[in-house]
Amino acid sequence: MADRFDTRFGAPPHAATDYAGRDVTGYDAGLRKHMLSVYNYMASGVLWTGIVALLFASSGMAFDIMVGPGILKYVIMFSPLAFVMVLSFGIHRLSTGTAQLLYWAFATVMGLSMSTIFLVFTGESIAATFFATAAAFASLSLYGYTTKRDLSGFGTFLIMGVVGLLVAMIVNMFMQSEAMMYVISVIGVLLFAGLTVYDTQRIKSLYFQVAGTDFLGKAAIMGALSLYLDFVNMFTFLLNLMGSRD
Repeated sequence: MADRFDTRFGAPPHAATDYAGRDVTGYDAGLRKHMLSVYNYMASGVLWTGIVALLFASSGMAFDIMVGPGILKYVIMFSPLAFVMVLSFGIHRLSTGTAQLLYWAFATVMGLSMSTIFLVFTGESIAATFFATAAAFASLSLYGYTTKRDLSGFGTFLIMGVVGLLVAMIVNMFMQSEAMMYVISVIGVLLFAGLTVYDTQRIKSLYFQVAGTDFLGKAAIMGALSLYLDFVNMFTFLLNLMGSRD
């Protein structure tokens, strides 16, 4: 499972709805600009990760490093985790430019880490799963953006589900159960589908708290990171379910 951390900050969605007396038209325009920035960061990051993964796998280095012996493969595997932790816990101390650099570095090492999918699954199944994930993600994120329902109460439940999923995956590393892996993948798809909806609403709500502040640029990066992780994890679990292996 790609690294998933709680990159949330700020108040729950319902706390951001009280903006009576403000220029609503201006805020709507600002919100659209902010969300476009979030999606641009997210989509560009996913695209860059895919390019890095494909090039690394095609070069033969992915097989030599990620399949062969040595400590380098573990460095590559756990590097994304380090970048997520730095961004999540240090975002208030980082400049916007530094946060951007860390985000792109994270997308790069994620590409190196995910290069192994090209060694396991066929290119056709990877492409088909990617487009299926993109379609599902777009629909789910649109729902999260437009729904009037307060989803803040689902956040803790979803994060607890992700923690439980991680524990189950660690257990299955020793059990090597295909049936358990299938169940994990199904639950993983559902959890990250829910997180896509939840995170989109949270990002939208947070805008009204940070609009007009220096933090807005960093909020866009952190929002993109959350949605990136939702997308990549949903793609990975779907690939385990739909992918054809070489």
